[in-house]
Amino acid sequence: MQEKLSHLRTEVESAIKSVKNSADLEVIHNKYFSRKGEIALMMQELGKLSPEEKPKAGQLLNETKKHLEALFEEKSQKIRADGMAAELEKEWVDVTAPGIPYKAGHVHPISQVQYEVEEIFSSMGFSIEDGPEVESEYYNFESLNIPASHPARDMQDTFFVDKEGDSELGRLVLRTQTSPVQMRTMQTKGAPLRIIVPGRVFRNEATDASHDATFYQVEGLLIDENISLAHLKGVMQEFLSKLFKKNVLVRFRPGYFPFVEPGLEMDFACLICNQKGCRVCKQSGWVEFMGAGMVHPNVLKAGKIDSKKYQGWAFGFGLTRLVMMKYGITDIRLLFGADTRFLNQF
Repeated sequence: MQEKLSHLRTEVESAIKSVKNSADLEVIHNKYFSRKGEIALMMQELGKLSPEEKPKAGQLLNETKKHLEALFEEKSQKIRADGMAAELEKEWVDVTAPGIPYKAGHVHPISQVQYEVEEIFSSMGFSIEDGPEVESEYYNFESLNIPASHPARDMQDTFFVDKEGDSELGRLVLRTQTSPVQMRTMQTKGAPLRIIVPGRVFRNEATDASHDATFYQVEGLLIDENISLAHLKGVMQEFLSKLFKKNVLVRFRPGYFPFVEPGLEMDFACLICNQKGCRVCKQSGWVEFMGAGMVHPNVLKAGKIDSKKYQGWAFGFGLTRLVMMKYGITDIRLLFGADTRFLNQF
């Protein structure tokens, strides 16, 4: 028994010494320290000894077992420590190195300009109003002096919604302008009134460099006593000078819109080609900026405002086109294309 234990001790010590990884440890554990391992078999042989041999052999076997288990545990800890060190070395990070910057999103150029427009008009005492994009025929057309027989309806190429509308307000339609919000505000807040209405509108347009079926618009309305187009001119000059941070050449010409009388249109010099002619200005050097005029008495009446006491003017311009002018964008489709190479510039 003593000779077997001495041989086993030497064998296990040599095996533990040669261990290089956790897989080798597993092999040694199964061979010597498991329930069916060599040490367990030696314990079984102990029961076959005579009563006189058992005490001495048992003591020697326990000492050998404890010694070998201690060696095995020591080797196990070293293997684990070496493995952790190697893993840490592999995953080591220099905490003093600069971090990787996060990729921040961008506010869309249309939103950027809208915020700027709102800030400029707010500084002049205008409030910002909003309303539904799905409107009734009444608010989108009839309340704005555009009856069903009016040719302006055909000019706007309307998108109607396939859903039953109100019997009094008519069919549902994707709004072709933000003017319905002006009417709703007149009916709820009355006069005097000073508002702008930015928002998305929809028209069945043929898509090209300067037109799209979906675009953004800003409409304005000022109603008070003794109001004239001179006030409109002053407001728009102030607005454009603040927006472009320079004087912009503009021109006024007569224009017709059912909801104003008299009506006018305002153009400004193309900032992309400097009036040399390009696709955006249709080679004319001028960009049609907005329609405007004095609010028609029928519209004031629909808004429940006394047209004998109050006068007002209204205007509407394409926010999308304004963005193109401000940033020198030559194709409106870039603004709705979701191309990050384009959007990341802003």
